[in-house]
Amino acid sequence: MARPSRASRALSQNFLADRAAAGRLARLAVPQGLRAPLLLEVGAGKGALTELLAPHCQHLLAYEIDLRLIPALRSRFSDTPGVRVVGEDFLTARPPCTPFSVAGNVPFSRTAAIVDWCLRAPALTDATLLTQLEYARKRTGHYGRWTRLTILTWPRHEWRLVGRVGRHSFRPVPRVDAGIVRIERRRTPLTAGARDSWRDLIELGFTGVGGSLHASLCRAHARRRVDAAFRAARLDTRVLVGEVPPEAWLKLHEVLTS
Repeated sequence: MARPSRASRALSQNFLADRAAAGRLARLAVPQGLRAPLLLEVGAGKGALTELLAPHCQHLLAYEIDLRLIPALRSRFSDTPGVRVVGEDFLTARPPCTPFSVAGNVPFSRTAAIVDWCLRAPALTDATLLTQLEYARKRTGHYGRWTRLTILTWPRHEWRLVGRVGRHSFRPVPRVDAGIVRIERRRTPLTAGARDSWRDLIELGFTGVGGSLHASLCRAHARRRVDAAFRAARLDTRVLVGEVPPEAWLKLHEVLTS
C-alpha cells in the first residue's frame, strides 16, 4: 500500500506546497474582513489550505476523497472550531440549501465536473478554484475568446481569472502552471425571466451553421433584426462566435427578444 503522503495519479493529486500561494488562494476565497458562514473545500489533501481558511469561516466542510489522508486530517483539525473533515467524494455531496462558498485546489482531471457541480447549486454564492492555467484562461476570456459554457452561464455567474500559481508550488510538480478562477453568482440575473430565450440564443449562435455567428442567427431571426442587433452590439458581421464578449451577447439578446 502506498504511504499516505504519496500523491495518487489516479486521483490527479498535486498537493499545494507553497504556503504563500495557499495564503493568496485563501484570501481570494474569503476576502479580508469577511467571514464565510459556510465554506466547502474541494480536496483538502494534507490541509495546507484548510488551515488558512478555517479562521475565516464559521463552518468549514473539508472534503477529501483519498481515505488514506483522512486520519491525519481529522487529527490535525480535531480541535479547530467549525471544521469538519468529510471523507468522501465532493461530487457526491448534496449542495447545501443555505448560502455557501466553495474553494479548493481542484484535481485537474476533475475540474469540469466540479465546476458543473458549482454552477448547478442554487445556493452557491461564489467558488474560488485552483485549476490548470489553460482551463482558467479559456473559461474567463483571457485569450480574447469566450467559450459556450462561460457565455451560457454569464447572466447568473461572473467568471474571472484572479491569479496564477507556478507549477513548482505543487508536489509532485505538474507539467503546467495553475490559475485561480473566481466564479461569483449574481444576486440578480442579468437576463431575469429570460432564461429560455438566452439559452436558445447561445445554442443557436454556437452551432456554427452558416459559417458565422451572423449567419447562424439569421436562421431564426429576420436579417434586418440581426443587422440591427449587430449594430447595437457594435459587432462586425464577420466576427467569429468565440470572439464575442458577454456584454455584446447581452445586447444581441436585448434587441432580438424585444
